[in-house]
Amino acid sequence: MGLNNGISELIRDFGSEKIGLEMHQLMTELFPLCRSITGDGVRQSLQIISQHLPLKIQEVPTGTQVFDWEIPYEWNIRDAYVKNSSGEKVIDFQESNLHVVNYSIPVHKTITLAELKDHLFSLPEHPDWIPYQKSYFSNTWGFCLQHRKLQALKDEKYEVFIDASLEPGNLTYGEYYLEGEMEDEILISCHCCHPSLCNDNLSGMVLTAFLGKYLSSIPLRYSYRLLFIPSTIGSVTWMALNKTQLSKIRHGLVAACVGDPGHPTYKKSRNGRAEIDRAVEHILKHSGEPFSVDDFSPFGYDERQFSSPGINLPIGSLTRTSYGRFPEYHTSADNLEFVRPLYLADSLKKYLAVFDVLENNKYFFNCQPYGEPRLGKRGLTGAFGGGKDAQSIEKALLWVLNFSDGENNLLDIAERAELPFSTVKEAASALIKVGLLREQQSKSILHI
Repeated sequence: MGLNNGISELIRDFGSEKIGLEMHQLMTELFPLCRSITGDGVRQSLQIISQHLPLKIQEVPTGTQVFDWEIPYEWNIRDAYVKNSSGEKVIDFQESNLHVVNYSIPVHKTITLAELKDHLFSLPEHPDWIPYQKSYFSNTWGFCLQHRKLQALKDEKYEVFIDASLEPGNLTYGEYYLEGEMEDEILISCHCCHPSLCNDNLSGMVLTAFLGKYLSSIPLRYSYRLLFIPSTIGSVTWMALNKTQLSKIRHGLVAACVGDPGHPTYKKSRNGRAEIDRAVEHILKHSGEPFSVDDFSPFGYDERQFSSPGINLPIGSLTRTSYGRFPEYHTSADNLEFVRPLYLADSLKKYLAVFDVLENNKYFFNCQPYGEPRLGKRGLTGAFGGGKDAQSIEKALLWVLNFSDGENNLLDIAERAELPFSTVKEAASALIKVGLLREQQSKSILHI
Protein backbone atom coordinates (compact mmCIF):
# COMPACT_ATOMS: atom_id res chain seq x y z
CA MET A 1 0.00 0.00 0.00
CA GLY A 2 1.28 3.45 -0.88
CA LEU A 3 0.21 6.95 0.02
CA ASN A 4 -3.18 8.46 -0.77
CA ASN A 5 -2.86 11.46 -3.05
CA GLY A 6 -6.60 11.92 -3.59
CA ILE A 7 -7.05 14.76 -1.10
CA SER A 8 -3.86 16.57 -2.11
CA GLU A 9 -5.03 16.42 -5.75
CA LEU A 10 -8.36 17.91 -4.69
CA ILE A 11 -6.55 20.73 -2.90
CA ARG A 12 -4.21 21.33 -5.85
CA ASP A 13 -7.16 21.66 -8.25
CA PHE A 14 -9.09 23.74 -5.74
CA GLY A 15 -10.96 26.64 -7.38
CA SER A 16 -11.46 28.71 -4.23
CA GLU A 17 -13.60 31.44 -5.78
CA LYS A 18 -16.04 29.05 -7.46
CA ILE A 19 -16.30 26.68 -4.50
CA GLY A 20 -16.68 29.57 -2.04
CA LEU A 21 -19.57 30.99 -4.07
CA GLU A 22 -21.24 27.56 -4.23
CA MET A 23 -20.94 27.21 -0.46
CA HIS A 24 -22.36 30.69 0.06
CA GLN A 25 -25.28 29.91 -2.26
CA LEU A 26 -26.20 26.87 -0.18
CA MET A 27 -26.04 29.07 2.91
CA THR A 28 -28.40 31.53 1.22
CA GLU A 29 -30.96 28.74 0.69
CA LEU A 30 -30.78 27.72 4.35
CA PHE A 31 -30.72 31.20 5.87
CA PRO A 32 -34.48 31.98 6.03
CA LEU A 33 -35.47 28.77 7.85
CA CYS A 34 -36.31 28.93 11.55
CA ARG A 35 -34.26 26.09 13.00
CA SER A 36 -34.26 24.92 16.59
CA ILE A 37 -33.24 21.76 18.46
CA THR A 38 -36.38 20.08 17.08
CA GLY A 39 -39.07 20.83 14.53
CA ASP A 40 -39.81 21.38 10.88
CA GLY A 41 -37.08 23.98 10.43
CA VAL A 42 -34.48 21.28 11.08
CA ARG A 43 -36.23 18.84 8.73
CA GLN A 44 -36.44 21.41 5.95
CA SER A 45 -32.76 22.27 6.40
CA LEU A 46 -31.71 18.62 6.26
CA GLN A 47 -33.81 18.09 3.14
CA ILE A 48 -31.90 20.91 1.43
CA ILE A 49 -28.57 19.42 2.54
CA SER A 50 -29.80 16.06 1.20
CA GLN A 51 -29.88 17.51 -2.30
CA HIS A 52 -26.08 17.76 -2.04
CA LEU A 53 -25.35 14.78 0.20
CA PRO A 54 -27.50 11.64 0.65
CA LEU A 55 -28.23 12.00 4.36
CA LYS A 56 -29.83 9.34 6.49
CA ILE A 57 -32.49 11.23 8.47
CA GLN A 58 -33.07 9.96 12.02
CA GLU A 59 -36.09 10.73 14.20
CA VAL A 60 -35.86 10.17 17.96
CA PRO A 61 -39.22 10.37 19.82
CA THR A 62 -39.99 12.79 22.65
CA GLY A 63 -39.30 11.21 26.05
CA THR A 64 -36.48 8.95 24.85
CA GLN A 65 -33.85 8.72 27.59
CA VAL A 66 -30.37 9.63 26.32
CA PHE A 67 -27.83 9.37 29.13
CA ASP A 68 -28.86 12.04 31.71
CA TRP A 69 -31.16 13.82 29.25
CA GLU A 70 -34.42 13.04 27.54
CA ILE A 71 -35.75 14.17 24.17
CA PRO A 72 -37.95 17.27 24.74
CA TYR A 73 -41.24 18.23 23.18
CA GLU A 74 -41.00 19.23 19.55
CA TRP A 75 -41.30 22.97 18.88
CA ASN A 76 -42.78 24.49 15.74
CA ILE A 77 -43.70 28.10 15.06
CA ARG A 78 -45.91 29.55 12.36
CA ASP A 79 -46.21 33.24 13.20
CA ALA A 80 -45.60 35.77 15.94
CA TYR A 81 -45.91 39.50 16.46
CA VAL A 82 -46.41 42.33 18.90
CA LYS A 83 -48.99 44.98 17.92
CA ASN A 84 -49.41 48.41 19.47
CA SER A 85 -52.80 49.93 20.30
CA SER A 86 -53.14 51.15 16.70
CA GLY A 87 -52.81 47.62 15.34
CA GLU A 88 -49.33 48.25 13.95
CA LYS A 89 -46.83 45.38 14.22
CA VAL A 90 -43.87 46.72 16.17
CA ILE A 91 -42.21 43.27 16.25
CA ASP A 92 -42.83 40.81 13.42
CA PHE A 93 -41.54 37.23 13.18
CA GLN A 94 -42.07 37.36 9.41
CA GLU A 95 -39.38 40.04 9.12
CA SER A 96 -36.80 38.02 11.08
CA ASN A 97 -37.10 34.69 12.86
CA LEU A 98 -34.68 36.05 15.47
CA HIS A 99 -37.50 38.27 16.74
CA VAL A 100 -38.96 35.37 18.75
CA VAL A 101 -37.14 33.71 21.62
CA ASN A 102 -36.49 30.22 20.30
CA TYR A 103 -38.77 27.61 21.93
CA SER A 104 -41.26 30.22 23.19
CA ILE A 105 -44.54 28.76 24.37
CA PRO A 106 -47.73 29.82 22.54
CA VAL A 107 -49.30 33.01 23.84
CA HIS A 108 -52.05 35.45 22.82
CA LYS A 109 -52.98 38.28 25.16
CA THR A 110 -52.98 42.03 25.66
CA ILE A 111 -50.56 43.45 28.23
CA THR A 112 -49.01 46.74 29.34
CA LEU A 113 -45.63 47.99 28.21
CA ALA A 114 -44.20 47.30 31.66
CA GLU A 115 -45.37 43.67 31.46
CA LEU A 116 -44.11 43.34 27.89
CA LYS A 117 -40.63 44.61 28.79
CA ASP A 118 -40.17 41.61 31.10
CA HIS A 119 -40.18 39.50 27.93
CA LEU A 120 -38.09 41.70 25.63
CA PHE A 121 -34.38 41.38 24.80
CA SER A 122 -32.15 43.90 23.04
CA LEU A 123 -28.50 44.95 22.72
CA PRO A 124 -27.91 48.51 23.99
CA GLU A 125 -24.31 48.36 22.75
CA HIS A 126 -25.53 47.51 19.22
CA PRO A 127 -28.89 49.31 18.92
CA ASP A 128 -29.57 48.20 15.32
CA TRP A 129 -28.94 44.48 15.86
CA ILE A 130 -31.44 41.83 16.96
CA PRO A 131 -30.08 39.40 19.58
CA TYR A 132 -30.63 35.65 19.42
CA GLN A 133 -32.20 34.15 22.54
CA LYS A 134 -33.45 30.66 23.36
CA SER A 135 -35.43 28.98 26.13
CA TYR A 136 -35.18 25.29 25.24
CA PHE A 137 -36.03 23.86 28.64
CA SER A 138 -37.96 26.76 30.21
CA ASN A 139 -41.70 27.18 29.99
CA THR A 140 -41.62 30.82 28.93
CA TRP A 141 -41.85 33.18 25.95
CA GLY A 142 -40.16 36.30 24.68
CA PHE A 143 -39.26 38.61 21.82
CA CYS A 144 -35.98 40.10 20.62
CA LEU A 145 -35.71 43.47 18.91
CA GLN A 146 -33.39 46.31 18.05
CA HIS A 147 -32.66 48.47 21.09
CA ARG A 148 -33.61 51.63 19.24
CA LYS A 149 -37.07 50.12 18.61
CA LEU A 150 -37.38 49.12 22.25
CA GLN A 151 -36.66 52.69 23.29
CA ALA A 152 -39.31 53.97 20.89
CA LEU A 153 -42.15 51.86 22.36
CA LYS A 154 -44.91 53.98 23.84
CA ASP A 155 -46.55 53.41 27.22
CA GLU A 156 -49.72 51.72 25.99
CA LYS A 157 -51.31 48.30 25.67
CA TYR A 158 -49.82 45.71 23.32
CA GLU A 159 -51.25 42.58 21.72
CA VAL A 160 -48.78 39.69 22.04
CA PHE A 161 -49.20 36.71 19.73
CA ILE A 162 -47.04 33.61 19.29
CA ASP A 163 -48.55 30.88 17.14
CA ALA A 164 -46.32 28.00 18.19
CA SER A 165 -46.72 24.42 19.38
CA LEU A 166 -44.86 22.42 21.99
CA GLU A 167 -46.02 18.83 21.85
CA PRO A 168 -44.78 15.23 21.59
CA GLY A 169 -42.80 14.72 18.42
CA ASN A 170 -39.18 13.96 17.54
CA LEU A 171 -35.65 15.21 17.60
CA THR A 172 -34.33 15.07 14.02
CA TYR A 173 -30.75 14.76 12.86
CA GLY A 174 -28.91 13.84 9.68
CA GLU A 175 -26.04 11.41 9.23
CA TYR A 176 -23.81 10.53 6.30
CA TYR A 177 -21.44 7.57 6.41
CA LEU A 178 -18.65 7.25 3.88
CA GLU A 179 -16.96 3.85 3.91
CA GLY A 180 -13.20 3.70 3.57
CA GLU A 181 -10.66 0.87 3.53
CA MET A 182 -10.78 0.64 7.34
CA GLU A 183 -13.59 0.57 9.87
CA ASP A 184 -11.72 3.22 11.88
CA GLU A 185 -13.61 6.50 11.55
CA ILE A 186 -13.08 10.22 11.33
CA LEU A 187 -16.08 12.08 12.76
CA ILE A 188 -17.14 15.51 11.49
CA SER A 189 -19.96 17.16 13.43
CA CYS A 190 -21.85 20.41 12.95
CA HIS A 191 -24.90 21.86 14.70
CA CYS A 192 -28.11 22.50 12.79
CA CYS A 193 -30.22 24.11 15.51
CA HIS A 194 -29.82 27.88 15.15
CA PRO A 195 -32.14 30.06 13.05
CA SER A 196 -30.75 32.77 10.74
CA LEU A 197 -27.18 32.85 12.02
CA CYS A 198 -24.63 32.35 9.26
CA ASN A 199 -21.24 31.95 10.88
CA ASP A 200 -22.28 30.30 14.13
CA ASN A 201 -24.49 27.74 12.46
CA LEU A 202 -24.78 27.65 8.70
CA SER A 203 -21.07 27.88 7.90
CA GLY A 204 -20.44 24.61 9.73
CA MET A 205 -23.38 22.90 8.02
CA VAL A 206 -22.27 24.06 4.59
CA LEU A 207 -18.61 23.13 5.14
CA THR A 208 -19.58 19.67 6.40
CA ALA A 209 -21.83 19.11 3.38
CA PHE A 210 -19.05 20.09 0.97
CA LEU A 211 -16.53 17.92 2.81
CA GLY A 212 -18.85 14.98 2.29
CA LYS A 213 -19.25 15.85 -1.38
CA TYR A 214 -15.51 16.06 -2.08
CA LEU A 215 -14.40 13.16 0.11
CA SER A 216 -16.94 10.87 -1.55
CA SER A 217 -15.21 11.45 -4.91
CA ILE A 218 -11.89 9.82 -3.92
CA PRO A 219 -10.65 6.54 -2.38
CA LEU A 220 -10.13 6.85 1.37
CA ARG A 221 -8.25 4.91 4.04
CA TYR A 222 -10.47 5.98 6.92
CA SER A 223 -14.24 5.80 7.00
CA TYR A 224 -15.95 9.14 7.61
CA ARG A 225 -19.10 9.89 9.58
CA LEU A 226 -20.73 13.30 9.16
CA LEU A 227 -23.32 14.45 11.69
CA PHE A 228 -25.82 17.30 11.31
CA ILE A 229 -27.21 17.51 14.83
CA PRO A 230 -28.74 20.04 17.24
CA SER A 231 -26.11 21.20 19.70
CA THR A 232 -25.70 19.43 23.06
CA ILE A 233 -28.88 17.35 23.04
CA GLY A 234 -28.03 16.14 19.52
CA SER A 235 -24.51 14.90 20.31
CA VAL A 236 -25.69 13.37 23.59
CA THR A 237 -28.49 11.62 21.69
CA TRP A 238 -26.22 10.31 18.94
CA MET A 239 -23.69 8.94 21.43
CA ALA A 240 -26.36 7.33 23.60
CA LEU A 241 -27.89 5.57 20.59
CA ASN A 242 -24.56 4.61 19.02
CA LYS A 243 -22.44 3.44 21.93
CA THR A 244 -21.09 0.47 19.95
CA GLN A 245 -19.76 2.86 17.27
CA LEU A 246 -17.76 5.07 19.61
CA SER A 247 -14.73 2.77 19.81
CA LYS A 248 -14.25 3.10 16.04
CA ILE A 249 -13.76 6.88 16.13
CA ARG A 250 -10.05 7.65 15.86
CA HIS A 251 -10.17 11.38 15.09
CA GLY A 252 -12.78 14.10 14.81
CA LEU A 253 -13.57 17.78 14.36
CA VAL A 254 -16.54 19.96 15.27
CA ALA A 255 -17.19 22.49 12.51
CA ALA A 256 -18.59 25.94 13.32
CA CYS A 257 -17.73 29.61 12.72
CA VAL A 258 -15.74 28.84 9.57
CA GLY A 259 -16.82 31.74 7.35
CA ASP A 260 -15.76 34.96 9.09
CA PRO A 261 -12.69 37.09 8.26
CA GLY A 262 -10.81 36.18 11.44
CA HIS A 263 -7.76 33.95 11.53
CA PRO A 264 -8.14 30.18 12.14
CA THR A 265 -8.49 28.98 15.73
CA TYR A 266 -8.15 25.41 16.93
CA LYS A 267 -9.48 24.15 20.23
CA LYS A 268 -7.66 21.00 21.27
CA SER A 269 -9.24 17.73 22.25
CA ARG A 270 -9.39 16.81 25.92
CA ASN A 271 -6.22 14.77 25.44
CA GLY A 272 -4.37 17.78 24.05
CA ARG A 273 -1.76 15.72 22.18
CA ALA A 274 -3.99 13.44 20.17
CA GLU A 275 -3.08 12.88 16.55
CA ILE A 276 -5.90 15.21 15.45
CA ASP A 277 -4.44 17.97 17.64
CA ARG A 278 -1.00 17.54 16.13
CA ALA A 279 -2.35 17.34 12.58
CA VAL A 280 -4.38 20.55 12.86
CA GLU A 281 -1.59 22.48 14.57
CA HIS A 282 0.86 21.30 11.91
CA ILE A 283 -1.37 22.47 9.05
CA LEU A 284 -1.97 25.84 10.68
CA LYS A 285 1.71 26.31 11.49
CA HIS A 286 2.74 25.74 7.89
CA SER A 287 -0.12 27.74 6.34
CA GLY A 288 1.89 30.94 6.51
CA GLU A 289 -1.05 32.72 8.15
CA PRO A 290 -1.75 33.87 11.72
CA PHE A 291 -3.59 31.31 13.85
CA SER A 292 -4.49 30.53 17.45
CA VAL A 293 -4.58 27.31 19.44
CA ASP A 294 -6.68 26.99 22.60
CA ASP A 295 -6.47 24.29 25.21
CA PHE A 296 -9.55 22.18 25.85
CA SER A 297 -12.21 23.53 28.19
CA PRO A 298 -15.66 22.13 29.06
CA PHE A 299 -17.38 25.04 27.30
CA GLY A 300 -18.19 25.73 23.66
CA TYR A 301 -19.58 23.38 21.03
CA ASP A 302 -20.10 19.63 20.98
CA GLU A 303 -16.41 18.81 21.39
CA ARG A 304 -17.14 19.05 25.11
CA GLN A 305 -19.80 16.31 24.80
CA PHE A 306 -17.63 14.05 22.66
CA SER A 307 -14.78 14.57 25.15
CA SER A 308 -16.80 14.00 28.30
CA PRO A 309 -15.66 11.42 30.91
CA GLY A 310 -16.49 7.87 29.95
CA ILE A 311 -16.36 8.76 26.24
CA ASN A 312 -13.27 10.95 25.81
CA LEU A 313 -13.07 10.85 22.03
CA PRO A 314 -10.12 12.60 20.33
CA ILE A 315 -12.20 15.42 18.88
CA GLY A 316 -11.28 19.09 18.64
CA SER A 317 -12.91 22.09 17.02
CA LEU A 318 -11.46 24.00 14.07
CA THR A 319 -13.05 27.42 13.59
CA ARG A 320 -12.02 30.83 12.40
CA THR A 321 -12.97 33.31 15.14
CA SER A 322 -14.31 31.05 17.87
CA TYR A 323 -17.70 31.39 19.53
CA GLY A 324 -18.37 34.54 21.51
CA ARG A 325 -15.23 36.32 20.28
CA PHE A 326 -16.79 38.31 17.46
CA PRO A 327 -19.36 41.06 18.16
CA GLU A 328 -21.81 39.63 15.60
CA TYR A 329 -22.07 36.33 17.52
CA HIS A 330 -25.70 35.40 18.26
CA THR A 331 -27.09 38.54 16.62
CA SER A 332 -28.75 39.52 13.36
CA ALA A 333 -25.37 40.90 12.22
CA ASP A 334 -24.18 37.30 11.78
CA ASN A 335 -25.70 37.40 8.32
CA LEU A 336 -24.97 36.63 4.68
CA GLU A 337 -22.78 39.73 4.36
CA PHE A 338 -20.67 38.85 7.39
CA VAL A 339 -19.72 35.41 6.05
CA ARG A 340 -17.57 35.58 2.90
CA PRO A 341 -17.13 32.95 0.16
CA LEU A 342 -13.34 33.41 0.31
CA TYR A 343 -13.15 32.35 3.96
CA LEU A 344 -15.59 29.48 3.55
CA ALA A 345 -13.39 28.06 0.79
CA ASP A 346 -10.22 28.62 2.83
CA SER A 347 -11.71 26.74 5.80
CA LEU A 348 -12.72 23.87 3.52
CA LYS A 349 -9.18 23.71 2.16
CA LYS A 350 -7.69 23.59 5.68
CA TYR A 351 -10.05 20.80 6.75
CA LEU A 352 -9.08 18.79 3.68
CA ALA A 353 -5.39 19.40 4.41
CA VAL A 354 -5.87 18.05 7.94
CA PHE A 355 -7.55 14.93 6.57
CA ASP A 356 -4.71 14.52 4.06
CA VAL A 357 -2.34 14.30 7.04
CA LEU A 358 -4.51 11.75 8.84
CA GLU A 359 -5.01 9.66 5.69
CA ASN A 360 -1.28 9.44 5.08
CA ASN A 361 0.26 9.46 8.53
CA LYS A 362 1.80 6.01 8.31
CA TYR A 363 4.87 4.19 9.61
CA PHE A 364 7.56 3.07 7.18
CA PHE A 365 10.77 1.07 7.13
CA ASN A 366 13.92 2.14 5.33
CA CYS A 367 14.67 -0.79 3.02
CA GLN A 368 18.39 0.16 2.76
CA PRO A 369 19.20 0.86 6.43
CA TYR A 370 22.99 0.45 6.50
CA GLY A 371 24.26 3.98 5.98
CA GLU A 372 22.77 6.53 3.66
CA PRO A 373 21.65 4.97 0.35
CA ARG A 374 22.81 6.46 -2.93
CA LEU A 375 19.98 8.62 -4.19
CA GLY A 376 21.69 9.65 -7.41
CA LYS A 377 21.78 6.17 -8.91
CA ARG A 378 18.05 5.93 -8.26
CA GLY A 379 17.33 9.20 -10.04
CA LEU A 380 16.41 11.13 -6.90
CA THR A 381 19.18 13.72 -6.97
CA GLY A 382 17.99 16.81 -8.85
CA ALA A 383 14.73 15.05 -9.70
CA PHE A 384 12.47 17.75 -8.26
CA GLY A 385 13.73 20.82 -10.12
CA GLY A 386 15.87 23.61 -8.73
CA GLY A 387 13.47 25.75 -6.69
CA LYS A 388 12.98 26.17 -2.98
CA ASP A 389 10.34 23.43 -2.87
CA ALA A 390 12.70 21.01 -4.60
CA GLN A 391 15.40 21.72 -2.02
CA SER A 392 12.91 21.03 0.76
CA ILE A 393 11.88 17.72 -0.82
CA GLU A 394 15.51 16.62 -1.20
CA LYS A 395 16.09 17.52 2.44
CA ALA A 396 12.95 15.55 3.36
CA LEU A 397 14.27 12.47 1.55
CA LEU A 398 17.09 12.18 4.09
CA TRP A 399 14.82 12.88 7.05
CA VAL A 400 12.37 10.19 5.92
CA LEU A 401 15.10 7.63 5.29
CA ASN A 402 16.79 8.29 8.62
CA PHE A 403 13.67 8.11 10.77
CA SER A 404 11.72 5.41 8.91
CA ASP A 405 12.56 2.79 11.51
CA GLY A 406 8.99 1.66 12.19
CA GLU A 407 8.76 3.88 15.25
CA ASN A 408 8.23 7.29 13.65
CA ASN A 409 5.28 8.09 11.43
CA LEU A 410 5.38 10.78 8.75
CA LEU A 411 3.91 13.43 11.05
CA ASP A 412 6.62 12.66 13.64
CA ILE A 413 9.20 13.17 10.92
CA ALA A 414 7.61 16.36 9.57
CA GLU A 415 7.50 17.87 13.06
CA ARG A 416 11.08 16.94 13.82
CA ALA A 417 12.34 18.21 10.46
CA GLU A 418 10.16 21.33 10.71
CA LEU A 419 8.92 20.68 7.20
CA PRO A 420 5.35 20.73 5.85
CA PHE A 421 3.69 17.33 5.93
CA SER A 422 3.00 17.64 2.19
CA THR A 423 6.75 17.90 1.53
CA VAL A 424 7.55 14.87 3.69
CA LYS A 425 4.73 12.95 2.05
CA GLU A 426 6.07 13.74 -1.43
CA ALA A 427 9.52 12.59 -0.40
CA ALA A 428 8.09 9.36 1.00
CA SER A 429 6.18 8.74 -2.23
CA ALA A 430 9.38 9.14 -4.24
CA LEU A 431 11.23 6.71 -1.97
CA ILE A 432 8.45 4.14 -2.22
CA LYS A 433 8.60 4.28 -6.03
CA VAL A 434 12.30 3.39 -6.09
CA GLY A 435 11.98 0.66 -3.49
CA LEU A 436 13.74 2.43 -0.63
CA LEU A 437 10.70 2.55 1.64
CA ARG A 438 8.03 0.06 2.63
CA GLU A 439 5.01 0.51 4.81
CA GLN A 440 4.75 -0.87 8.33
CA GLN A 441 1.16 -1.57 9.39
CA SER A 442 1.68 -0.30 12.94
CA LYS A 443 4.31 1.23 15.18
CA SER A 444 7.19 -1.18 15.62
CA ILE A 445 10.89 -0.83 16.34
CA LEU A 446 13.16 -2.21 13.61
CA HIS A 447 15.76 -4.64 14.93
CA ILE A 448 18.75 -5.41 12.73
